Amino acid sequence: MNTKIHQRKSVQTGFIHLILILGAVIMVTPFIWMFLTSVKTLGESTAIPPVLLPKTFQWSNYTKVFVNLPFFTFYWNTFITTLVKVIGQLIICSLAAYAFARINFPGRHFFFILMLSVLMVPGQVFLIPQYMIMKDLGWLNSLTALIVPGLFSAFGTFLLRQFFMTLPHELEEAAKLDGCNQFRIYWQIMLPLAKSGMIALAIFTMLWSWNDLMWPLIVNSSPDKMVLSAGIAFLQGEHKTNYTIIMAGSMMAILPMIIIFFIFQRSFIQGIAFTGSKS
Repeated sequence: MNTKIHQRKSVQTGFIHLILILGAVIMVTPFIWMFLTSVKTLGESTAIPPVLLPKTFQWSNYTKVFVNLPFFTFYWNTFITTLVKVIGQLIICSLAAYAFARINFPGRHFFFILMLSVLMVPGQVFLIPQYMIMKDLGWLNSLTALIVPGLFSAFGTFLLRQFFMTLPHELEEAAKLDGCNQFRIYWQIMLPLAKSGMIALAIFTMLWSWNDLMWPLIVNSSPDKMVLSAGIAFLQGEHKTNYTIIMAGSMMAILPMIIIFFIFQRSFIQGIAFTGSKS
């Protein structure tokens, strides 16, 4: 009987591993294809049937990216806008999340539901109003126009609010007995305990900001203020597109995000898991 149970568990475990391996292969294949395309010739990248491996690795495609675009400028603009957005969301969203989770004030649930309703509206609806605001403020073709609309996130507030709700109330009661005010409890006690949730939000914000394409294309037309996503899009020609250079630029663009995810993946997964443990 025990042997049959063990065999059944082994089969189930093997099946689960097979599904996970299949899913991993499906997820990784586009990145492998992107890399292989980035080191092909233009003819190999457009050949039918597709050529899997290039005859000679064309590493010069990566240097051509810097010849065709001010790539270092795009990188710097992307780094600055992403860094400020991450810091802004961690501060503003954590403050709002802590208030919604731990402070009883009139209309708390109403305002929380009102904030969540923003998630139900497609982001494209806000593009025209946001553009008009940026225009009236004179912020078009500036990094400010890229940064300010991304300093707050309803999703980030919801994510951290769920995390703060998992923390025991005894911590607050003990801190109040020691004479701590509300902000000190948030800053010195609750915020350090929410480290995993903060890292999860930081990674989400970095990915969203780093990959954002539509908003940078709308508010900026100056090459000096372009970010990576919008700048690489200019490599696509009207009549002819060099896919090898586009893939080379894309590989260099996504590399920092891949490195950051591998460094913080444990805290990221832990933060996402904890947010759903209590409502």
